[in-house]
Amino acid sequence: MTTHDQPSFAVHIPDAELEPEPLDPAQIVSGTPEVTGKVLWESADGTQVRGIWQITPGVVTDTEADELFVVVSGRATVAVEGGATLEVGPGDACVLREGDRTTWTVHETLRKAYHITQAGNAS
Repeated sequence: MTTHDQPSFAVHIPDAELEPEPLDPAQIVSGTPEVTGKVLWESADGTQVRGIWQITPGVVTDTEADELFVVVSGRATVAVEGGATLEVGPGDACVLREGDRTTWTVHETLRKAYHITQAGNAS
Protein backbone atom coordinates (compact mmCIF):
# COMPACT_ATOMS: atom_id res chain seq x y z
CA MET A 1 0.00 0.00 0.00
CA THR A 2 1.40 3.37 -0.97
CA THR A 3 0.28 6.04 1.47
CA HIS A 4 2.90 8.75 1.00
CA ASP A 5 0.54 11.05 -0.91
CA GLN A 6 -2.45 10.95 1.44
CA PRO A 7 -3.59 14.10 3.28
CA SER A 8 -2.96 14.74 6.99
CA PHE A 9 -5.15 12.59 9.26
CA ALA A 10 -5.73 11.43 12.83
CA VAL A 11 -6.37 7.89 14.13
CA HIS A 12 -7.67 6.86 17.55
CA ILE A 13 -5.08 4.15 18.20
CA PRO A 14 -6.96 2.15 20.88
CA ASP A 15 -9.90 1.53 18.52
CA ALA A 16 -8.08 1.14 15.20
CA GLU A 17 -8.91 -2.07 13.35
CA LEU A 18 -5.77 -4.13 12.71
CA GLU A 19 -5.01 -6.92 10.25
CA PRO A 20 -3.39 -10.28 11.12
CA GLU A 21 0.41 -10.40 10.67
CA PRO A 22 1.37 -14.05 11.16
CA LEU A 23 4.53 -14.67 13.17
CA ASP A 24 7.27 -16.95 11.88
CA PRO A 25 6.88 -20.02 14.16
CA ALA A 26 10.67 -19.92 14.71
CA GLN A 27 10.21 -16.60 16.56
CA ILE A 28 7.83 -18.07 19.16
CA VAL A 29 9.60 -19.10 22.37
CA SER A 30 6.47 -19.83 24.43
CA GLY A 31 2.73 -19.33 24.47
CA THR A 32 0.56 -18.63 21.42
CA PRO A 33 1.14 -14.94 20.73
CA GLU A 34 -0.75 -13.37 17.84
CA VAL A 35 0.34 -10.22 16.01
CA THR A 36 -1.86 -7.70 14.23
CA GLY A 37 -0.99 -4.36 12.70
CA LYS A 38 -1.75 -1.59 10.28
CA VAL A 39 0.55 0.64 8.24
CA LEU A 40 -0.78 4.19 8.48
CA TRP A 41 1.82 5.90 6.28
CA GLU A 42 4.81 4.89 4.18
CA SER A 43 7.28 7.15 2.39
CA ALA A 44 7.47 7.01 -1.40
CA ASP A 45 10.88 5.29 -1.24
CA GLY A 46 9.74 2.79 1.41
CA THR A 47 12.38 3.81 3.95
CA GLN A 48 9.97 5.37 6.49
CA VAL A 49 6.96 3.50 7.87
CA ARG A 50 4.48 4.61 10.53
CA GLY A 51 1.80 2.39 11.96
CA ILE A 52 0.13 0.49 14.78
CA TRP A 53 1.21 -2.96 16.00
CA GLN A 54 -0.25 -5.30 18.59
CA ILE A 55 0.84 -8.61 20.16
CA THR A 56 -0.98 -10.88 22.59
CA PRO A 57 0.76 -12.51 25.60
CA GLY A 58 3.64 -14.89 25.00
CA VAL A 59 7.38 -14.81 24.38
CA VAL A 60 8.89 -14.06 20.96
CA THR A 61 12.27 -13.17 19.50
CA ASP A 62 12.95 -10.53 16.86
CA THR A 63 15.70 -8.67 15.04
CA GLU A 64 14.77 -5.02 15.22
CA ALA A 65 14.63 -2.19 12.73
CA ASP A 66 15.58 1.40 13.64
CA GLU A 67 12.37 2.17 15.54
CA LEU A 68 10.71 4.61 17.89
CA PHE A 69 7.48 3.39 19.44
CA VAL A 70 5.05 4.53 22.11
CA VAL A 71 3.05 1.96 24.07
CA VAL A 72 -0.67 2.74 24.09
CA SER A 73 -1.82 -0.25 26.17
CA GLY A 74 -0.43 -3.45 27.67
CA ARG A 75 2.91 -4.39 29.18
CA ALA A 76 6.03 -6.22 28.07
CA THR A 77 9.64 -6.85 29.00
CA VAL A 78 12.00 -6.38 26.04
CA ALA A 79 15.43 -7.95 26.61
CA VAL A 80 18.07 -6.67 24.19
CA GLU A 81 20.80 -9.27 23.62
CA GLY A 82 24.04 -7.88 25.11
CA GLY A 83 22.20 -4.78 26.33
CA ALA A 84 19.40 -3.48 28.53
CA THR A 85 16.19 -5.11 29.66
CA LEU A 86 13.36 -2.66 29.06
CA GLU A 87 10.06 -2.68 30.94
CA VAL A 88 7.44 -0.95 28.79
CA GLY A 89 3.82 -0.04 29.45
CA PRO A 90 1.23 2.62 28.60
CA GLY A 91 2.81 6.00 27.85
CA ASP A 92 6.36 4.66 27.53
CA ALA A 93 8.46 5.61 24.50
CA CYS A 94 11.15 3.16 23.42
CA VAL A 95 13.95 3.37 20.88
CA LEU A 96 15.36 0.19 19.33
CA ARG A 97 18.42 0.13 17.12
CA GLU A 98 18.54 -1.62 13.77
CA GLY A 99 19.98 -5.10 14.24
CA ASP A 100 19.16 -5.37 17.97
CA ARG A 101 18.27 -8.98 18.74
CA THR A 102 15.44 -8.95 21.25
CA THR A 103 13.25 -11.25 23.29
CA TRP A 104 9.78 -9.87 24.00
CA THR A 105 7.93 -11.24 27.04
CA VAL A 106 4.42 -9.88 26.62
CA HIS A 107 2.57 -9.83 29.95
CA GLU A 108 -0.63 -8.08 28.75
CA THR A 109 -1.69 -7.57 25.11
CA LEU A 110 0.53 -4.71 23.95
CA ARG A 111 -0.48 -2.10 21.38
CA LYS A 112 2.00 0.48 20.15
CA ALA A 113 2.27 3.26 17.60
CA TYR A 114 5.59 3.16 15.77
CA HIS A 115 7.88 4.90 13.32
CA ILE A 116 10.48 2.72 11.56
CA THR A 117 13.39 3.87 9.43
CA GLN A 118 14.51 1.14 7.03
CA ALA A 119 17.94 1.11 5.42
CA GLY A 120 18.29 1.38 1.67
CA ASN A 121 15.66 1.89 -0.98
CA ALA A 122 12.68 -0.47 -0.76
CA SER A 123 11.19 0.65 -4.11
